[in-house]
Amino acid sequence: MTTGDIVIIIIVSIILIIQSLWLFLDARKNGHNYWFWGIWGLIQAPWPTVFYLLFARRKFFK
Repeated sequence: MTTGDIVIIIIVSIILIIQSLWLFLDARKNGHNYWFWGIWGLIQAPWPTVFYLLFARRKFFK
């Protein structure tokens, strides 16, 4: 593994943790299934955030 690979892994890990934490806290605040959103946000990016904003929060469909 090169230094560039390690840097990319660290950056991606930070992005996933921030996304997961935001989804977990916001879903809990708005009464959604927060464990589902937090775990899904930890596994992939950016689709959990997109689906959360479109379907759970209905941010763009009001």
